[in-house]
Amino acid sequence: MKILKPKNEFSDIQGMKRYIIKTTTNKSEYIDILKETDDEYFVRFTRENDGSIKTTEETITRHLFNICVQTGYLNPVDAAVA
Repeated sequence: MKILKPKNEFSDIQGMKRYIIKTTTNKSEYIDILKETDDEYFVRFTRENDGSIKTTEETITRHLFNICVQTGYLNPVDAAVA
């Protein structure tokens, strides 16, 4: 018997993954994948600007996320975030 998990239930990611967001300014912006489903990621966007930090948590489809990586808008950080 196969047990299916609901589509809207997120699974935790072991060793959160971080991606740098390509910007035209010297501001630091990155995205952390917090949880995932078969269709989307639950992510945290972080923007650092002149000493202040702004974070938002949102969902993004896997399709859109993969396009952002393929086009170079998101670039993976080599080491996993602890």
